[in-house]
Amino acid sequence: MWRCCGRLHVALLRGRWALTASPTGVAVRLHGAPTVPLCECHAQRHWDSGTKQPRLSFGASSTCWPQLGGASGMLHRTGVVMAPRSGIPGDGSDAAARRGVEETRRPNWTMSSSVKDILLEGSTLRTDMKLNDFLRNYVGGRAAVGEDHNVTMQVFVQEPDAYVQDQRLLRIIFNLTEYQALEAINRLHHEGVVSLEQWRDYEGKDTVTPIARGKINAALSRAQTSTPVVFSKVLKGFYNSVYNASWSHVVKVVGGEGMGMEVKEGKPEQSWTYKEVGYTLEKDDGVLQSGAPRPRLMVLTSDKGWPYTWKNDGQNIRDCYVDCEVERVWQIVKGNLTESFSAYEGSDYIPKRHVLIGTPGIGKSMNAGSYLLYQLLHYDAEKLPMVAYVVADRKFLFDKTTKTVTRYSAASSIVDILDGFSDRGVEGYIIYDVAKQGHEPPDSLPCKGWGMIVVTSPNEGNFKEWEKQSGSVRIVMNCPEKDDVKAMCVCMKRNEPTVQAVYMKMVEGRMDKVGPLLRYVFDQRKYKERIDSCRSTVNKMALPDTNYYSVLGTDKVCDGSHVSHKLVKVVRVRGKDDSELPYNALVSSHLAELTLCKLAELMVPNDFNLLILAIKDDLISKVLEDHSLFAFLSEAFVNAIIPKLRELKLEKDAPPHRCALRVRLHERPFKPCLLECLENLKKKINIECRVLYKPEAENFPLVDGFFFLDSNPKTLVGLQMTTASEHHTIPSTVRQFNERMAKYFEGWEEFSEGLSWNIIYIQHADSTPLNDWQRCDVVNTNNVSRDEGREIAVFWEEEVRLYQVSISSRDFEERKLSEVCKK
Repeated sequence: MWRCCGRLHVALLRGRWALTASPTGVAVRLHGAPTVPLCECHAQRHWDSGTKQPRLSFGASSTCWPQLGGASGMLHRTGVVMAPRSGIPGDGSDAAARRGVEETRRPNWTMSSSVKDILLEGSTLRTDMKLNDFLRNYVGGRAAVGEDHNVTMQVFVQEPDAYVQDQRLLRIIFNLTEYQALEAINRLHHEGVVSLEQWRDYEGKDTVTPIARGKINAALSRAQTSTPVVFSKVLKGFYNSVYNASWSHVVKVVGGEGMGMEVKEGKPEQSWTYKEVGYTLEKDDGVLQSGAPRPRLMVLTSDKGWPYTWKNDGQNIRDCYVDCEVERVWQIVKGNLTESFSAYEGSDYIPKRHVLIGTPGIGKSMNAGSYLLYQLLHYDAEKLPMVAYVVADRKFLFDKTTKTVTRYSAASSIVDILDGFSDRGVEGYIIYDVAKQGHEPPDSLPCKGWGMIVVTSPNEGNFKEWEKQSGSVRIVMNCPEKDDVKAMCVCMKRNEPTVQAVYMKMVEGRMDKVGPLLRYVFDQRKYKERIDSCRSTVNKMALPDTNYYSVLGTDKVCDGSHVSHKLVKVVRVRGKDDSELPYNALVSSHLAELTLCKLAELMVPNDFNLLILAIKDDLISKVLEDHSLFAFLSEAFVNAIIPKLRELKLEKDAPPHRCALRVRLHERPFKPCLLECLENLKKKINIECRVLYKPEAENFPLVDGFFFLDSNPKTLVGLQMTTASEHHTIPSTVRQFNERMAKYFEGWEEFSEGLSWNIIYIQHADSTPLNDWQRCDVVNTNNVSRDEGREIAVFWEEEVRLYQVSISSRDFEERKLSEVCKK
């Protein structure tokens, strides 16, 4: 054995290899050694037949030591793993301990292990089990189905309601962890996820229930740590690229051409200012220093990109966009660092821990994470000499003393790496980006003397356990504003001013569909995949899924298993003690319409009314504009606005006409129907009363939505959202409306004969209200002859009744809704 150590020592003295051991001592690697299989370097892992543990063999003599851990080994000061005498195979002293370990040891999962084996491990559950056997074993009682429906569980999970019609029994089955395991197996197999290796790279982990996901993640963790050899590599030039990133910024130009913004080189003279609110900060628009204007956007450019994109695929993103939300995150972290160092001067440094929560795809990782790294590298090097940056399984260590960045292998333990520095008194800061499901931060981080921020989506499974252990402060990051995205477009097309406006219009159209998600709105392929995926999510929604959408309109952090983040965004709100909370809002008007229509179709009316109440602040907002029409599905809302309806008269002394909705309040709409674009319409639809029709086409003429009342004569109630103080129309618009209706509805020509028209102009409470009759002006146009125009104008004056109402979220009264739900 000593001969082997001697050979290794000689090699080290000759400077050929640098010996490195992981802090736990579980394995060693000779840096600088040829990158050939370990057996060719005389450092081969063996399996000890007595202990069932891996051993390390060095040198030609193949002298071996067992893997370090517990009493089976120790790390010698030279860095070589040594075995104590009591653990030498064959002496019999630890035989009893080995037998105890063998009897209780867990399955030895590998990356090729199947998710099916993992989920069914330790259970009598089988995919070929018959439904009645499953009910007898896990439900009990007299629960059973007829022989025709007694299919295998593999078949049952594909279409449960085809074999069990009892909704109460179905809910019981759905809540069983055994059923959820079978459901997860079925879902994953259909997605082509069979092995742990495929699960590791699977991006749909949040579609699997928490218990099943946790079990697979635990197996993945054991499989990944079964070969803990630590490899590291110094990335030449990358530290300086990040540290010396160049500044530019975008400012608004008053009276300028094109987009009204321009890019200026260098750091802006003045940035945003913030004020304290609770434990964090908010932007203070009231403080403006004299001189240069505030930027709309700041940009940091690193020639070699940023760690979030260092994936060896050549797709490094060079520009890091800093808006006021990104800067706010750094100001909070910096303030806490300053406070911690001041408070604990001369004693142990105890920084606050943070969790940064934001909607997936808005730039938390690429922009906020990168900007934090840049600023931390420029923070006092004596106080914070190191910064660790973790993105899923990629680990980077920035050493401010040597000005180097080291990348560690996926199999390495960031806890062991940082503990080694912490034990030597080295302090630093950790940016831990969860990035992918299954990469939750270890409970043992941060180590002593290190600050830490976890960057995550609003999925509680990503950080709940860590947050519970560390007592961290939450920071909620809002989505970028429209002008922020506009400034990014100006940056991307800074050398192409003629195409900036066209590009921005295209990006703006994508934002209207998928929301303000930077990951998707700048790339046509990613956008197309995203919108198709979102629509598919809505279409596949089933009755059990509706229970999980109760988080809409609340600050409850969901677990990501059922509520799709494709349909929901988070908005920062303030809770008790002004703490930051992530309010679950509708991500875009388009997806909100699809989601609410599907939920209205699946939910019972009272439950849907409660949902409308919960999202009232989001629903009645200028941001969503005509999306507010969905509020008319709530009886409480309609009851509240009826007294506020004002008739807009052609002549002020004309007799009043009561709005048909006021007269026949009980016939308000109770379900929605989206009218798809005409090019996608396969056949005409039948006209139904009490249905809120919402056209998908953005250029639908005259109104934003409408419904019919079964009065005598029948009444069309048109709904038009407007923020203007007047909203006149022209005859060609009225004719286009009639033409569209004839293309959508079966028998429109006959139905519209003698139809009474009521149009309600809906305005937000802070808009300038309409007070006068809205004209239908006859104008010269090629679409309508002058005679036809006069005829339509006469119809407008004699047959159409106009009304105005100002609305706000205060028009929802919980007391009234409670009365509705009791009916």
